[in-house]
This record gives sequence, C-alpha cells and structure tokens, in this order.
Amino acid sequence: MLDVFTGGTKQAGADFEVVVLRDTQAVAAAIREALAGAGAEERPGLERAAALIAEHAARPEREVRAEWVRGILAEAGVDARSQELHAIKALRKAERGLSLATAVRLVREAAAVPADPSGI
Repeated sequence: MLDVFTGGTKQAGADFEVVVLRDTQAVAAAIREALAGAGAEERPGLERAAALIAEHAARPEREVRAEWVRGILAEAGVDARSQELHAIKALRKAERGLSLATAVRLVREAAAVPADPSGI
C-alpha cells in the first residue's frame, strides 16, 4: 500500500522527514501489458484494476501521508483530532526516526485531511 521511510532530508528550509514512495507507474505498465494480450474474459477485471491504479496514483501525497498516519493511530487506538498529544506520542513510538516537529505536522495533517470514504 504505502512505503514510508524517514531520513533527515532538508530541502528549501523544510525538514520534512517522511517520503512517500509509490510504485504505481510500474504496476500500471504491467496491467497495460497484460491488457494488450488479454482475452475477453480477463479484460473487464484488468480494466477495473487499471482504473483503480490510476485513481490511487492521482491522490496527493498529503492524502497518502494522512491515511498512513491514521492507520498507525488506529492501531494504537488514538484519535488525531481529540487526542493530539497522545497521537504524536503514538506516531513517534511507531516510527522512532520521526522528529517531534515532523510528528506534530503529520498528526495535524491527518486530523485536517478528510478520510477518503472509498478507501483508496
């Protein structure tokens, strides 16, 4: 789903430590290749898969990060909106490499970005 790693990357004064990695281009290419040689019975499923990949790839990184944070907080039983301090602590416990500033930013982002009801 989402691979996240931390590292103290600093660009243009920002110290955002979370990098969102997506492999959707490679997956989309594999689906297109499969579609090229697909029979009539396989085509509908592959077309649906291609559409889902395109939807997922189009999501802004902010949404993907927020979903990742909400997943970690759900496992910890903490709500980003009503339990901000506990959420920050839970996120830093789960991802030990996060700085306090980044954890605060991620928790606030997760609280501000509405959850995608489709689950994509």
